[in-house]
Amino acid sequence: QVQLVESGGDLGQAGGSLRLSCVASRITFSIRAMSWYRQAPGKQREWVATITSGGSTHYADAVKGLFNISGDTGKNTMYLQMNSLTPEDAGIYYCYVGRIMPPNDYWGQGTQVTVSS
Repeated sequence: QVQLVESGGDLGQAGGSLRLSCVASRITFSIRAMSWYRQAPGKQREWVATITSGGSTHYADAVKGLFNISGDTGKNTMYLQMNSLTPEDAGIYYCYVGRIMPPNDYWGQGTQVTVSS
């Protein structure tokens, strides 16, 4: 069973930074992309950023220029450097990997980010 484990969630200060990590294990297929999602209390889960196996990175408009995704899908690892934190960045951050064939979605258990103003 594929396992995704996030870490690095913490209480951050507004204007400060946090760095999240995700490690995938028991992977039996080539990962084409890894992504971060987040979910704030009372809101739907939303996409934050993606890194592909080719090294391309993509960001939601809300975090573009503020967050930086990095990692190596070949090593099943991914990071999210979160800068200039605001209370709107608070929530549970999830690591996600999708498999194409057979199609399946894999989620981590999430890591909590809290931002104090």
